[in-house]
Amino acid sequence: MKEFDLIIIGSGPGGYIAAQRAGQLGKEVLLIEKGELGGVCTNEGCIPTKSLLNSAKLYKNALESESKGLSVKEASYNLPQAMEAKNETINTLRSGIEFLMRSAKVTVVKGFATCVDSHTVQVDEQLYKAPYIILATGSSPILPPIEGIELDHVLTSSEILSLETLPETLTIIGGGVIGLEFASYFSTVGVNVTLIEMEKEIAPMMDHEIAPLLRRTMKKVNFHLGSTVTKIDQKQVYFTNAKKEESTIASEMVLVSVGRKANTAGLEQLSLTQDGAFIHVNEHLQTSIPHIYAIGDINGKSLLAHSASRMADVVISNLFGKVKQQMRYEAIPWAIYTLSEASGCGLTENQALALGRSVKTASIQMRSNGRFLAELGKREVGLCKVVVDEHTGALLGVHLIGPYSSEIIFGAATMIEAELRVEDIKEIVFPHPSVSEVIKDALFALDPHL
Repeated sequence: MKEFDLIIIGSGPGGYIAAQRAGQLGKEVLLIEKGELGGVCTNEGCIPTKSLLNSAKLYKNALESESKGLSVKEASYNLPQAMEAKNETINTLRSGIEFLMRSAKVTVVKGFATCVDSHTVQVDEQLYKAPYIILATGSSPILPPIEGIELDHVLTSSEILSLETLPETLTIIGGGVIGLEFASYFSTVGVNVTLIEMEKEIAPMMDHEIAPLLRRTMKKVNFHLGSTVTKIDQKQVYFTNAKKEESTIASEMVLVSVGRKANTAGLEQLSLTQDGAFIHVNEHLQTSIPHIYAIGDINGKSLLAHSASRMADVVISNLFGKVKQQMRYEAIPWAIYTLSEASGCGLTENQALALGRSVKTASIQMRSNGRFLAELGKREVGLCKVVVDEHTGALLGVHLIGPYSSEIIFGAATMIEAELRVEDIKEIVFPHPSVSEVIKDALFALDPHL
């Protein structure tokens, strides 16, 4: 039996951040990982997809460069080279995480962890014990009960990141963040992409004005909304629309991206209370066993890498820090890294109305913004929408589509978290020219008074 102050299972952006924070505070920390350090985000999610999306963006810019005074002749997309660059990025980040763990004096063990009891974890034949355990085991893609889902050409987001050749046709099942990012990537590099989504609109967390705009930017993707896949065979995907009319689409490859489920294997002995398929936690991220915490995708509260990292900070602060904290979800930003990025934070207009809030909104086209116009011209789509409480003037939500949206939205998160009012934000000086100015411009469009 080896004893530690803290055992962490899973080394994604929740697990390794928790390990680093606790190690820096002088605690004896054990980090257990069954795969590669960095978890899904580093190895099969956030990072590799951004690498490939950037290569697609460069390819698109090369094809369209003449409008900006450049001439790139015979531009072509080389998938093996793009994959090599992606893998180099992943390996560099893995090495960086390894360095962080060594610097924080964290003990790293590779292998599958099984919780023997609420204080003891087994990896292979070795037992480890600690007064506290953090579960950061993440999530895995859901495979819905569709006939043919087990066929070799039906992939999840994990397998599709290792392609050696591009398919001619790809059908994507699911119009959430993952499905949209892959649709953007593959359609940009020349694949004929069809996306089938059960709901009436893509990306349910998006404001009702932003979602259709995002679809408009993805001109090469064939969308089928309000449709359900019924069967897959070697050559076709079968689906029905809202009127129960049946259709088929020829497809060389199929990507399933309909959601994710918590990774709970090895935790059965704990008999933790669950919220559906996820582990139940309170506002401090404690499970039904108070000295066991669950952070990141496993608790289902917010399936975002940066949410997991913030949860790690909250738990370590409560365990070993000077300030007791609780996890708040009202101002967690999200971003979709399609070639025309989209992002948001806070409430959408419909969410605010559903909560009984009286709101004012304003939307401003990004083509009125100097930097947007200089870099992209008048033909590109861009919008900023703000949602404000009519009575208090507090900013409730910001929703963006356009370049740098993922880089800008943290500012909106700061404003919403601080409960700033419109009059407070108007006093903030934004750099010019920058796309971020659209937030201030939208607020002045809402209320022109100084």
